Amino acid sequence: MRTRRQDKPAAGPAEPASTRSEERGTAPSSPTVYSITKVESPTVGVPVKSKGAAAAAAKSKLPAPVQFPLVVVLNIATSAILYSITHPYTKAVLAAHARSLDTWAELGALVGWKVIELGLGWFGNYDGYDLAALNLLSHGPPLYLLAAFYNTPPSALLLTLAIETFATYLPFRLLRPLSDAHRDPSQAHNADLLTDKPIQLLTSLLSGAIYTVTLFAAYATYLPTAMIVYFDSLPSIAAAHESTYVNLLPVTVTLGFAATFFIFTPAEAEENEKPRDFDPANASLKETVSWNFWGWSKRAKMIIKRTATIMIVTGVSTTLQTSLTVAGAETKGAMAWASVWVIAAAITGLGLGAVGSE
Repeated sequence: MRTRRQDKPAAGPAEPASTRSEERGTAPSSPTVYSITKVESPTVGVPVKSKGAAAAAAKSKLPAPVQFPLVVVLNIATSAILYSITHPYTKAVLAAHARSLDTWAELGALVGWKVIELGLGWFGNYDGYDLAALNLLSHGPPLYLLAAFYNTPPSALLLTLAIETFATYLPFRLLRPLSDAHRDPSQAHNADLLTDKPIQLLTSLLSGAIYTVTLFAAYATYLPTAMIVYFDSLPSIAAAHESTYVNLLPVTVTLGFAATFFIFTPAEAEENEKPRDFDPANASLKETVSWNFWGWSKRAKMIIKRTATIMIVTGVSTTLQTSLTVAGAETKGAMAWASVWVIAAAITGLGLGAVGSE
């Protein structure tokens, strides 16, 4: 490539390039080579919201103090509307063996316990599916009592149970997102276990078998005597002597599935962390007692908490509903009936804790 200097006519003999360079005191310059490369612009990653973040963003924007009262109002309103629509098929049928609430104290006990039950679910951070399962476990035993010993049509009892479950599920579903275990088990911890249908079926059958054996054992021991003594208007106790494992399965498997759904699924979705190291030599008395009674893994703690929740809610709810709404049922008889389901819940929790992954 020629430059403009080379194009000009030479005025005299050209000096060698080396001479000119020496005169300037510089080294001969080498030709500069320019290379053109493609300059990559920095890649800016767009943050993608995880499912957990999306769920958090989906929470209700209502002020926190308003949310729980709204849950109570929605529950009462939903059940009232549905019962008014289905009255000929629910309340009218159940009235044959229903006890009237004579005092405000009895009515207040039922309504107050309902509020407490919703409060346990709300402040315990349960979602709509959790409350639906808990509702089945707490309302199923009194309704089964009416079906087995009072010859109440199953259609009325099933419709009543569906109304109670839906009225509990709806407010929580509207105001609180589902947990990871219920929204998308494939993205939760232990996804292989939670999405394995045979394992879910077997754990549900295990829970159902525990409920079946517990109820059958109660029928064979103390329950018939308690029902004769503490249920004045009981038409017959033939169901206690004629029941078999097979005809109990529809009720017990349903309750077993609800217990598995409430206890096993959330516990297995919990990211397990080993308990912190405990140094007995340097630990205080408080730390030692805390470690001995509550030094479990996160999964074990969840199973213990949820099993205790089922036991408390089922025991209190079954006792109140039986003693205050079933004609002729005394408090001691209601407690005897409730004890069967409390024991079954406790054994189920132990069984599900044993078969899970630690």
